[in-house]
Amino acid sequence: MSNPWAKISIGAAFLAALSTTACQAPGENAKANVYSESQVNSRQAAEVIDILAVMPAKVEVSNEQNQKTAQVIGGLLGAIGGGVLGGSLANNGLAGGTAGAAGGAVAGAAAGSLVSSEALVSGVSITYEDHGQTYNSAQVGDICEYAPGKAVMVATGPGVTRIQPNTKCPPPKA
Repeated sequence: MSNPWAKISIGAAFLAALSTTACQAPGENAKANVYSESQVNSRQAAEVIDILAVMPAKVEVSNEQNQKTAQVIGGLLGAIGGGVLGGSLANNGLAGGTAGAAGGAVAGAAAGSLVSSEALVSGVSITYEDHGQTYNSAQVGDICEYAPGKAVMVATGPGVTRIQPNTKCPPPKA
């Protein structure tokens, strides 16, 4: 393959495929129905509560993993692009390719840093009654997962409320 653009295209396709599999949806691990390995097969206090109101909310969650992935992918894309471009444009192909790869890697990693370390995800603000007291809890999730009425609240630690979804969202339209 002597065509530098073919090399760039193959590298870009590989890294694009890598980037789509490496990025995860931020906040998914904060949903009420997601448990850590240490919480599985362990006894946790649970009680039935009465949901009074469900309102939409936004929850700020960490996006650091996606930011790091973007930096790595940006650095790799920059190195490949800079190396091929520098090698093909310079009088000394090896030196130009090396310099181009180094410069491209730095520029690509810097571009990857533009991805925010925090993200806003869909959430709900749930007002509920428990033993005659009214409380509110913000949860990561979709508003269609909760409805006024009875729900199970799992206590995984002091002051930690994990109100379990008490309804299902309609299936997506085909």
